[in-house]
Amino acid sequence: MERSRSDDGGVTTELRVLRRDEWDRWYGTLVRAFGGVPEPAEELELYRELTRVDRSIGVWESEGEGGACVGTAGAFDFRLTVPGGARVPAAGVTMVSVAATHRRRGVLTSMMRRQLDDVRAWGEPLAVLTASEPAIYGRFGYGAATFGLNAEIDTSRVRLSVPAGTDDVRLRYEAPADVLDACEAVYARLVPGRPGMLARRPGWERPALLDPESGRDGASPLQCVVARREGEVTGYARFRVRPAWGREGAGGTVVLDDLAGLDPATGAALWRFLFDVDLTSTLAVRGRPVDEAWQHQVSDIRRCRPELRDALYVRLVDVGAALAARTYQAPVDVVFEVEDAFCPWNAGRWRLSGDAKGASCERTSDAADLALSVRELGAAYLGGVSLGSLAAAGRVREVRSGSLAQASVGFGSDVAPWLPHGF
Repeated sequence: MERSRSDDGGVTTELRVLRRDEWDRWYGTLVRAFGGVPEPAEELELYRELTRVDRSIGVWESEGEGGACVGTAGAFDFRLTVPGGARVPAAGVTMVSVAATHRRRGVLTSMMRRQLDDVRAWGEPLAVLTASEPAIYGRFGYGAATFGLNAEIDTSRVRLSVPAGTDDVRLRYEAPADVLDACEAVYARLVPGRPGMLARRPGWERPALLDPESGRDGASPLQCVVARREGEVTGYARFRVRPAWGREGAGGTVVLDDLAGLDPATGAALWRFLFDVDLTSTLAVRGRPVDEAWQHQVSDIRRCRPELRDALYVRLVDVGAALAARTYQAPVDVVFEVEDAFCPWNAGRWRLSGDAKGASCERTSDAADLALSVRELGAAYLGGVSLGSLAAAGRVREVRSGSLAQASVGFGSDVAPWLPHGF
């Protein structure tokens, strides 16, 4: 437990691990910080169960306000796929908030400090988060490492060309809960193949089925179509339909929640189905992989209105362990001069040697080849942001000529990293 005294009236605050019987007050502080709109009961209960109270912290006033909670932060225990397919322990930072009455008093900094110290003690080399406000977390060493693709596809005018074998895929409507296990099996098979994906921990299959009426925005209850080839489930799509009628007739919208396919034909069959849902003229998609194949199958990409949005932010908590945990698509032998004022145990020089088979990363006194902060290492870590582009932005400095190109190629990934769901 950590105590501090504020500058207004001598009120003392305590930063400590959450207790289970405090969860309602703690979570209420979070909800208020995000606008104060109550969540549906089923969603509230689910996140009560998913919260790791032993990995959650709060800042509490111990005087004057009857122990009011003024800050919250939690950390799920995830396994994150990295280039090469390994699943690396990662703290999923979540539920971060500071009461509006206590801003600019160091509450957030104190929680980030405690949390990263804890993550290091837990032996997890990575911390990851999604940011409600991107400007906040860079100063704590988090870099934007994955992006999601949004689109509003005019399906009345855009056609989809599909690969051979698509007509062999059979689709069938199913109740989402009835085929949850089959869909999760498909998801699990995809996890090793794409950096940024999260291996589902127990309970994390349940958020996909949350379907409160208040969250539908006029759309239908959640629907599910399952794809099969030769009797085997090879993919699924979860979606809603928002009907709309105008002077010219029907113009509804298909709102895609989730889609997964084990092979190109399955993926194409599911996309073709979504394009052709009766009485609709728009397909709305959010947070899809930036390299997803449908972009090359559409007849007119402009009428899909693609848009990028930042998704997963990555923080290397242990530089050596993190860089050694992934592989590199081309051989690398580079010395990084790392700046990390917030986690000084990472600061200094590290020699990374690796290739497609494995890597090592150790402390060294050798001269630096590249100089950068831990934030840039986090952005480049999953292979979706190039060190070369960061150097062009002035955020990576090449010390030894030629080292930047070598490292930038090595850090890349043939498959774009992708975060499949928030947390």
